[in-house]
Amino acid sequence: MKVTLALALLGASVFAADELTATPLISSSNTKFGSAIEGVGVDKAGVIYATNFGDELTQAGQVTGSQSLLYQAANTTAYVNGIRFNIDSSGAEEAYIADAALHRIYRLTNRQGADGAFGSNDVFCQDEGILQPNDLAIAPSAGRVFLSGMNYTSDSVVGNGDLWTCDSTGAARRLGQFHRTNGIEVSPDEKTLYLSESENKGGAVVANRILAFDLDAASGDVTNKRVFADFGTLDDTAATDIDGMRTDAAGKLYVTRNGIGKVAVFAPSGELTAYITTPSIDFVASLDFGGQDGTDLHMVGKCKDNDTKGCVDVVKGLALGRASSDLRKSSGGETPAPPPTGCGKTGHARK
Repeated sequence: MKVTLALALLGASVFAADELTATPLISSSNTKFGSAIEGVGVDKAGVIYATNFGDELTQAGQVTGSQSLLYQAANTTAYVNGIRFNIDSSGAEEAYIADAALHRIYRLTNRQGADGAFGSNDVFCQDEGILQPNDLAIAPSAGRVFLSGMNYTSDSVVGNGDLWTCDSTGAARRLGQFHRTNGIEVSPDEKTLYLSESENKGGAVVANRILAFDLDAASGDVTNKRVFADFGTLDDTAATDIDGMRTDAAGKLYVTRNGIGKVAVFAPSGELTAYITTPSIDFVASLDFGGQDGTDLHMVGKCKDNDTKGCVDVVKGLALGRASSDLRKSSGGETPAPPPTGCGKTGHARK
């Protein structure tokens, strides 16, 4: 009932925004991911990865191409989540993986072979004060990682969410405490950090907003906290949680709406420009751009027709992803030109 009502309100209130529809890529019949699929990341070749590979909380795997194992945590109590790739100072590709159960981030190095396996795996950053971490963002210029997490309670208070940063040496520092936090992202110019914040009251979700901060990527400092978007006033979907967030190379922010099968798209100014419908997924958990040109938006979540499985939907040729652009520039590769503005071949627009 709640989802049906939210969808009705959504359709009635965003007549000015474009509407796009994704295409199913991995279905419940052929997926190798479980319902906790999350933490989408892209490497410099445009290959997409996600967690809960093999329906195991300790595993992450390749989504595009062949579905195959990328990472298996050594500790059986681990809960791997956010994934981000980076090019280190020597030009080598590395990956960071969050462990929400053990309050740490792993750094994968010494990548080998076409299968994408990494030869080395070490704890990069950890602190018992970190709530999880849940999701990751990165500022490549400084080799700095940002992380969010939450403690889900019936009545949320400040302290149920947190924001941390780890510098290039792995030193951790808490930047702030909030209500329940989840999605996190850095703008392409590394001058803005976005963070989702949600509130519960009496066991019900009552608020969902995106915060923005001025960011100094070198120091990791964040200032000038402000509300970038509030879904309570924007489209009456305050009760629908925000999950993963990503930016494209032009600075647009893509925000998952976990419960109504949508991704909201915002201009850097905060203007809502589009909604993307995910036909296979109601509970959209995470997303990123990949593919040969880095322009295909992949969205993941539990399958609508089988909630024990993880599905993937895609919009091809939508926009050049910020992560894809950064990785290719840092590794000396050619960054493809962004696709023409508009909705693209696979989208359906309504003005």
